[in-house]
Amino acid sequence: MIDTHAHLDHLENLSEALTNAASAGVEGIVCVGIDLAANKKNLEIKRTTRAPKIYLALGMHPANINRNEVEECIQFIRDHIREVVAIGETGLDYWYKWVKKDEAKKVEQREVFNRQLDLAREFNLPVIIHSRGAWRDCLNMVRAAGVKKAVFHWYSGPLDVLSEIVESGFYVGTTPSLAYSPQSREAISQAPINRILIETDCPVFFQDGESGFTSQPKDVFRTLEAYARLKNVDAKEALVVFNQNARTLFGLT
Repeated sequence: MIDTHAHLDHLENLSEALTNAASAGVEGIVCVGIDLAANKKNLEIKRTTRAPKIYLALGMHPANINRNEVEECIQFIRDHIREVVAIGETGLDYWYKWVKKDEAKKVEQREVFNRQLDLAREFNLPVIIHSRGAWRDCLNMVRAAGVKKAVFHWYSGPLDVLSEIVESGFYVGTTPSLAYSPQSREAISQAPINRILIETDCPVFFQDGESGFTSQPKDVFRTLEAYARLKNVDAKEALVVFNQNARTLFGLT
């Protein structure tokens, strides 16, 4: 099993979480960066972790744009490009309160996103896209940039955009929210299995059940089980497809 989207630098007890993941059967984790500090920490995690295998993605999240470190962050990604399997997490988010009514913030997000799309095109790498409230703009920008490989992480957007994502040869990701979120369930119910990746986005808190839980990489199995229930398919058979999707998109070995 591969968790295709995890923020390992955010986990309170990383060693325990990795042990739990390996024991559960997680063989690989795509470790995603959101800013310069996270990118540096995740690079160290990759270099020092034996199991599960850590695959690195470096990027700048739209919520974490610091104008004073954009150039340094871009250069850091360039300096370590041979160690990454993707650019991200990057993208747009128009739902933040400080962005909704501020066009300048949207422009800033688009500028920084475009810088990372340029990197992805230059090095022929996939992009891990955060697209909350900006699904159409993200898709248009990816197409315009000439990027060939992308995943719209935790997709819960409109079905018409989903259809175009799939037609473009891109992927959508889904999390344990698939067990209860109407938006996630509607989108994933319409997406073909060969265009879906499963993830945890850990350590996100998911309100599944009375108490909920703070996710770890091992909880990618919750995503798998939620998909199997939603689509009434065999979980083991779906797992084979999901793992192959991850290997194909990210070039995993």
